[in-house]
Parts: sequence; C-alpha cells; structure tokens
Amino acid sequence: MNLDIFNPKTGAPKRLAVLGGAGGVGRCLVSKAMEQGVEIAVLDLESSLARHPVPEGVDNYAVDATDQSSLRDAFGKIERDWGALDGFVNLCGVVSETKPLSDFDSEEWQFTISSNLNAAFFAANLALPLLRKGVGGSLVNTTSGLAAYTRPGFGAYAAAKAGVNSLTKTLALEHAPSVRVNAVAPGAINTAFLQGGTHRQEDFSKPLVDTQAAGSMTPLLRVADPDDVVDPIMFLLSDASRYITGQILWINGGGYMP
Repeated sequence: MNLDIFNPKTGAPKRLAVLGGAGGVGRCLVSKAMEQGVEIAVLDLESSLARHPVPEGVDNYAVDATDQSSLRDAFGKIERDWGALDGFVNLCGVVSETKPLSDFDSEEWQFTISSNLNAAFFAANLALPLLRKGVGGSLVNTTSGLAAYTRPGFGAYAAAKAGVNSLTKTLALEHAPSVRVNAVAPGAINTAFLQGGTHRQEDFSKPLVDTQAAGSMTPLLRVADPDDVVDPIMFLLSDASRYITGQILWINGGGYMP
C-alpha cells in the first residue's frame, strides 16, 4: 500500500507518529512505513521501548498515554524536531482482566477507561494541531470489534472502545476538511497482546483469548495477523482514502458484520 511518501509541496518524506509503536501491530506498521521512506516517531511506554527498541533512524519518545503532561512533552519534541505531522496512528489500548462488570471496582474501571478512551482523547488533541500544519493530514485510531459486538467479561474495554468510535466521528466532523479522522476496529490479532500483553506488565500464563478457538468461529477460519491490520491502516493514511473520514473499518475476517 503506497503511503504517498513524498510531500507534494516540498518533496520531503511523510512524517508519521505512532502511539503504541513498540507493540506487535506497531512494529509491523513501522517496518512497512520505513520501507517506503516515511519519517517515523514511535511513542510508547519506556518498558515497551526497552523490550522492543525501535529500528535505527526511527525517533522514539517514552510516554505514559494516560498522563496528559507526558504526551504533551512528547508532542512538543515532535513539533520542535519536525514542525508538523502528515499522519498519526493511535494503537494504544489495554484490556483489563476478563470478568463481569459487577466485579469491577472503581480503580479497575478508571484504569481501563483512562488507558483506552482518555488516552485517545489526549493524544488526538495534541496530534491534530500538528496534522493541520502537514499535508493531507490523516489520524487513525484503533478501536475494537467489541465496541459493537460486546461479549461477557469485556464490558469495561468495550465501553471504552465504543467511546473511541464516537470520539473518532466527532473529531472527523470538527477537523474536516483539513484532517481526516478514521479508525480501524480489529477482532482478535495474533500478537503478544492476546498472550499476556506488551504493556505495563506481561503474564503469559493468562492468555486473554484462545486464538485457535476464535479462528475456528471466524468465516476466514483464523484470527488476524498484524499485516491484516497494518495494510488497512496504511490505506487510511494514504491519498487512496482521500474521500474517507469519520469511518470505522471493521477488520475481523467476517466474524462480525455491522
């Protein structure tokens, strides 16, 4: 998928920031964008960046996406170094322990909402001014099929991601025509996220999803690989999607058809 890597006004490479770029999908996106000569900045937890160092030539910023001041510092450095952005992808997301909503305490609920919905809100508000200064600005959020196809045990995460869906549509209306805002909503993706996470802590003894069982219930008979999500993200970043904004692109192998 061509990202239209050359700025039509300056001939300079596209400038892309990826929040959550050290995760499984993020690393795949960074690799594919690098192949096309895109300038990339990865924003992620310090621990995630330590586990998965970015490739040479990629800028990186340690952030806590639940902390607005942490994000503000990182975007301030991006503005200082680059002056503008042409694309921003938010891959940030944390799934809480799967259990009924009645078993959630206030702290667990607030953490899930903060890590998903609040983080998307903070990051978008910081990225959009830089995108307006760029060319063909495109912001891509990541939500989830659970935002619409809710399942038992995922209530807090589903509520947070449903909020990201609504946030995406509102931002698309408020920032048109200078910036397009869309989202991808994957189903299960075969990354460490499902096996214990690559975020604040890892516990591979407690996988979130049985990927084999999930794949068997999907019309395409498998869960997604990172490439299955990255290619649609690159489409939404590119000029090929120039007339698309405010949309949620469901990526689930036919498992859910809204």
